[in-house]
Amino acid sequence: MSWALDDWKAGLPGRALQRVQELESQLEKLLKERQQRQFQLEAVEGALLQQKHKCEEARAESLSLQRELKSLSQSCVSVEELKERLSHELQARGAQVCSLEGQLGASRKQIESLQQELKR
Repeated sequence: MSWALDDWKAGLPGRALQRVQELESQLEKLLKERQQRQFQLEAVEGALLQQKHKCEEARAESLSLQRELKSLSQSCVSVEELKERLSHELQARGAQVCSLEGQLGASRKQIESLQQELKR
């Protein structure tokens, strides 16, 4: 079939025939280049889709971590508030213990005094 395609060149002068061959060669080169670029484009598009997917996964993970961080921050605030409340309660009970120890000491002295009085 290629002989039928080449028949039209039969009557061309040498210089025109040479130019046709140069153009055909250039065309083949351009077609190969185009095919290579098409493959490159497809590869780049595939890589882009992968990067978009990774980006979406990273964004989702980031949102999840932000929610977790917020939850942990709220937990820290709650724990800090509980610590303060327990600290105040501990101070109040410490003061109560001191007061009761004072009362106990006074009661012991009174008991000793009463026991000495009974012995007399």
